[in-house]
Amino acid sequence: MNQVETKAPRRARLGVDLAMLTVIGLLLVAAIGAGGATLYQQFYGPSAFVTRYLDLLSAGRAADALRIPGVAIDRETLAQAGVDAGASEAMLRHAALAPLSDIHVDSEKPVDGGTAVTVSYQAGGHEGTTTFLVAQDGWVGVTPNWRFMTSPLAVVDLTLRGADQFAVNGFEVDRRQISADGAEAGALDPLSLLVFTPGLYSVTVDTAIAEATGIGVLADTPLAITPLDVQTTPTKEFVGVVQERVEEFLTQCTAQEVLQPTACPFGLQVSNRIASLPKWSIAEQPQVTVAPDGGHWQIPPADAVAHVEVEIKSLFDGSVEAVSEDVPFQVNGSILILPNGSASIRVGSPGEPAGD
Repeated sequence: MNQVETKAPRRARLGVDLAMLTVIGLLLVAAIGAGGATLYQQFYGPSAFVTRYLDLLSAGRAADALRIPGVAIDRETLAQAGVDAGASEAMLRHAALAPLSDIHVDSEKPVDGGTAVTVSYQAGGHEGTTTFLVAQDGWVGVTPNWRFMTSPLAVVDLTLRGADQFAVNGFEVDRRQISADGAEAGALDPLSLLVFTPGLYSVTVDTAIAEATGIGVLADTPLAITPLDVQTTPTKEFVGVVQERVEEFLTQCTAQEVLQPTACPFGLQVSNRIASLPKWSIAEQPQVTVAPDGGHWQIPPADAVAHVEVEIKSLFDGSVEAVSEDVPFQVNGSILILPNGSASIRVGSPGEPAGD
């Protein structure tokens, strides 16, 4: 009887122990599964792949970002996306990248052939959201490889007015260095610039002739083409140089001892003969301004006054009259930016050919 009474409790305890071990085993399996899912999400999944690409951009590692599968793109694919095959790669470098921070994965959703990963971030202080399409690209052991289904590169079509030299995020370039047409590039020909997405690309101009500050665009859509039109303004120094050139031109006109100085914006018409050589002077110089004119500059019409001293002999009775007269006129001009960065200023008058 004593032996029977001692075996039952032992069997009951064994059953409880086995049940506890089973529960513990299940919990361990669940924990391992959850841990594996977390590891997959953080290190091996599509979101982790996109985050690594963005981390490279935030660290300024442009060359490494270009080596991420699916980032670099051939000219044929660019053409299929409607992108100029001659688009410049000059901006795909560390010096042209703006700060990228506060990167967060917002969602990860399956799509046809891959996964759509949506992320939010701060690009140069501006909030943005971008969705990337990624697909599995084979395996390394038991972990998957990924690649971008659509390249995260995009294009900024920059039209720069009034200057050939500019900077993108502080990286200085010259239109003729990055245009497919080189030195033959037109002043208003858009410059197609390949850029990373996401990224803020700010254009500044700081030359002796023109300036522009903080005009930019947030590139946040892969393979999108974003136009950016930058109109520069003339510097005070440049306007001062133009003023001096106009005054010099008008002063040279006064050296001509004729009633109608050649290629000059002023003159005097008389019906009689002159009895002395005219003496011209500028009584009031124009106050010159400089305004945009497509890809170059112009001098809008400005008022001025010339003064002439001349003796006029009457054809009727031969009498001679001393004439001292102010002659109002207007002066304008055109300014062409030359390939060497200097300016060619031509001065004339409204409706008439300009003089050199």
